[in-house]
Amino acid sequence: MLPLIMEPEEFESHLDDQNLLLIDLCLLQNYSIRHLPGAIHVSRADLVSGIKPATGKLPDIQRLNSLFSSIGYDKDRQIVAYDDEGGGCAGRFIWTLDVIGHSKSSYVNGGLLSWRAAKLPLTSELPMITPTDVNLEIDCTFIAEMKDVLAGIEDPDILIWDARSAEEYKGTRVFANRGGHIPGAINLDWLDTMDRQNNLKLMPQMQALLDSHGITQDKSIITHCQTHHRSGLTYLIGKMLGYDIRAYHGSWSEWGNDPDTPIET
Repeated sequence: MLPLIMEPEEFESHLDDQNLLLIDLCLLQNYSIRHLPGAIHVSRADLVSGIKPATGKLPDIQRLNSLFSSIGYDKDRQIVAYDDEGGGCAGRFIWTLDVIGHSKSSYVNGGLLSWRAAKLPLTSELPMITPTDVNLEIDCTFIAEMKDVLAGIEDPDILIWDARSAEEYKGTRVFANRGGHIPGAINLDWLDTMDRQNNLKLMPQMQALLDSHGITQDKSIITHCQTHHRSGLTYLIGKMLGYDIRAYHGSWSEWGNDPDTPIET
C-alpha cells in the first residue's frame, strides 16, 4: 500500500502499476489539455448531492454506485487522487473513499501544479476504462451530521474546525441566510494550510501549525466549510496527522440556512 501523501517524484515510479487507479479532480478544461498519464477524470459535481440548501452533502448510494462503477472501481486497487487547487477536491474524494470503506488511498502533494513544476510527464490521451459492478455500503464513522455538531458544542472532547475564511467566520461575508460561525469553532482557513510559495503543497510543520491554533490531537475533530469542499483538504490533513476526524458534510450551507441553529459572530 502506498503512503497517504506522496511527492510527485515519488509517485511517478508507480504510474505503470496495473493495480493503480489514478483519479484526476481538476477542472475539466485542465484535464482536457493535460493530465497525468492514465488518470481518469471525475467531476467535482459527482461528489455532492447538489440538493439545496446543503448542496455539498454526500450523494445517495445509487449515484455513488454509478460513479464508482464508471471509473472501474475495485476495493483491492490502490487509488491515488490529485487536483489543481491544493487538495480540496482530492481530499473530498479521499473522504468519500473512507466513507465507502476503501482503505488504499493516496494524494499527490500539490497535485497538477507540483507535477508540472517537477517537469514530470503529462498527456492529453484518454485512458481506457472498464466499468465494474459496484455495490457500495456507507460507513458513517467519518460523517458528522447536524445533530453530531450540536452535541459537539457541549462536549469538551470535541473540537470544530472551521476551514472557511476569517471573514466568513466573523460573519462579514455571508453565503447563507445567516452568517457567523458555530459556537466554539476554531477558524483555520484552508488556504493557510497550503504552501503558496511551493505549488500549493501542504505546509511544512503542519502539526505545529494546527497546535498553534489549538487544533490538537487530544480532541475529536469535526471539520467543515461552506459545502465540504474546502474542508476536504482539512479532513485530509487530519487523516494525515492521525487525528480522530469527521467531516460535517452539511457544512455552513446547512447550518447557516437553518433558523434554529446557534451562531456566534
